[in-house]
Amino acid sequence: MKIRRICDALGAEVSGIDLAQDLPDDVVAELRRHWLEYLVLVFPGQQLSPAAYFAFAKRMGEPMDYPFLKGLDGFPQITVVAKHENETVNFGGIWHSDTTYLPEPPSATMLLAREVPPSGGDTLFANQYAAYDALAPEFKVAIDGRRAVSTSAKAETKRSREDRIREAGKDDAAEAYTATHPVVRTHPESGRKSLFINRAHTLCFEGESERESAPLLSFLFEHQIQQDFVAPVQWKPGTLVLWDNRCVLHNPLNDYQGYRRVMHRITLKGDKPV
Repeated sequence: MKIRRICDALGAEVSGIDLAQDLPDDVVAELRRHWLEYLVLVFPGQQLSPAAYFAFAKRMGEPMDYPFLKGLDGFPQITVVAKHENETVNFGGIWHSDTTYLPEPPSATMLLAREVPPSGGDTLFANQYAAYDALAPEFKVAIDGRRAVSTSAKAETKRSREDRIREAGKDDAAEAYTATHPVVRTHPESGRKSLFINRAHTLCFEGESERESAPLLSFLFEHQIQQDFVAPVQWKPGTLVLWDNRCVLHNPLNDYQGYRRVMHRITLKGDKPV
């Protein structure tokens, strides 16, 4: 197994490993150490059936359901993230961390590329440890200890789900999900602080209206995706990416109109942010 750092901000490519194999415990432990260090791990050239993909996910954590979409037959925790040739809006095409509107958001997300366009369709990732560390002291004072409301119902984010819900929506999904979390989260494994808000789901500070919250939130949303914190990942069929949803934002670019992009996603159970 070889590790190659992608850039200073975050991310590493992992080669020389076949995730379809039953990996020894020490190799899984090593992968987890690298994941906690680099935040985003990229595994190119993985030939994984749904069963093999799900088996690897279980070695890294506990797969969980996505509230809005049905999964694959036999693997309900594997959801299809797709944009078809005739569609103009891509699923989740906005800076976010996954499902922060749940009381216990995922600890990790895994995405496996099944079909990609000839060009475009990269995903950007942003290091939220670095975003918090780079804040001026007065801004850290202004947000430490504060909480913010996350919702699944923000208009721009809802639009990005509409095509997939028409195709594979759950009958028992709620109209909207809402949860309140710390603005600054302490990572349960590293002990480091990170920003834990995102443009897609964070609505307002607890105890404030959207209008009252907007100036500071708008500043933070722009701050947390500065170029120094961001790294791109290019996809090929068989590329698998694992990232830490507790301290990383991501944004899939919608720059491949007229082409199809199909990914299989698994999220791993997390805990209550503190």
